[in-house]
Amino acid sequence: MCIFGYILNKMIKIIDLRKKKQFSRYSVSKRSKNNSIEKSVAEIIHRVERDGDKALRYYTKKFDGAEIDSIKMNPKELSLLLKKAEPSFISILKESASNIRTFHKAQVRKPLSIKVKENSELRQLYRPIEKVGVYVPGGKASYSSTVLMNVIPAQIAGVKEIHLVSPPDAAGNIHPDVLLAASLLGIKNVYRIGGAHAIAALAYGTETIPAVDKIVGPGNIFVATAKRMVYGAVGIDSFAGPSEVVVLADNSADASFVAADLLAQAEHDEQAVPILITPSRSLADKVNAEMDRMLQELPRKNIIAASLMNQGKIYLVTSLQQGIAVTNELAPEHLEIITTRDESVLKQIRHAGSIFLGNYSPVAIGDYFAGPNHVLPTERTARFSSPLSVDDFIKKSSVIRYSSKQMESVAERVATFAEHEGLTAHALSLRIRKKK
Repeated sequence: MCIFGYILNKMIKIIDLRKKKQFSRYSVSKRSKNNSIEKSVAEIIHRVERDGDKALRYYTKKFDGAEIDSIKMNPKELSLLLKKAEPSFISILKESASNIRTFHKAQVRKPLSIKVKENSELRQLYRPIEKVGVYVPGGKASYSSTVLMNVIPAQIAGVKEIHLVSPPDAAGNIHPDVLLAASLLGIKNVYRIGGAHAIAALAYGTETIPAVDKIVGPGNIFVATAKRMVYGAVGIDSFAGPSEVVVLADNSADASFVAADLLAQAEHDEQAVPILITPSRSLADKVNAEMDRMLQELPRKNIIAASLMNQGKIYLVTSLQQGIAVTNELAPEHLEIITTRDESVLKQIRHAGSIFLGNYSPVAIGDYFAGPNHVLPTERTARFSSPLSVDDFIKKSSVIRYSSKQMESVAERVATFAEHEGLTAHALSLRIRKKK
């Protein structure tokens, strides 16, 4: 065994829960407050608010090493990409976009209307958010899939303006695959900026970038902190943490498939969270051996190794039932269920962002192609939140129309209710109509 493989075996933490009848919480990761990052981000936001485009150029030079004259890309640059790109990759992007569009179109809501007594009516209206900012990360990989997953639901919801930001390389260029995806979707407002300063620009506006109503899209800790700080001035999709996968598997799982999926999750970054839960010690050992073998050939093995050492775990459980309990406690972003009774297990899962059933449904199929969104709740927030959807790009308004007859019939009861809360002017607003 090579030294790298030897180190890997030492990095995978195996936690035996088989003798534990109860457990408190095996948290995927703990969100910690970093005062130095918050201070830096607050300073960036303030400077962008004050200096606008000048601040954006300053921080792009400081953090990305790029001197940019034009913050906004010329739409002609985007259209040229379609002519230069590989036809085969364009075809893949189009097919993926079609699948995503089909799934999200099914989420569109119909207006709600209820007829009540005396020709009165209650309604709920759905209207799109007008301006949305989409953040697409740069750095360790290219994320054309992020463009598709964030932009398509917004377009289906009817968002009028979509403004996309992404950090440039040292030459001032956004990754061509990101631009290609934006061009295929008809996005014309694309800006060469990233990081916390891009979030500040979308929230408060500059000479070049208009302030938006909501910001969506993943990013590093500085981007996530900036989104949290501007929340209220704008809406945001979520407070995203490191990406996670839990594989809940028994002996029916193919060990090489499980190993590959854990490595795929670890590939995101050094803080990604790959976890296997199994009642089978044999499967655990086989998965370990397969990861050891596969890792040697992967270009990003240093990132993967760091993730496995920092966050990788194998939980040994007495039974699938205990495995289900641990899974629900973790409330993972991605959950793979690979057992002899997947549907039965699925019925008992209460908390998970996206769920993949069987040996042939890897997370990667959801990340890129199947259609459901890959922007998912992390760090146990699947207990109370959901994948990005068309709903994230709409607002609801209630409509109430009471007839005079129905108003008169309930006025005294509602006025009494208001008086019990000490709000006599509310009561007056009801009784004055009754008198008329």
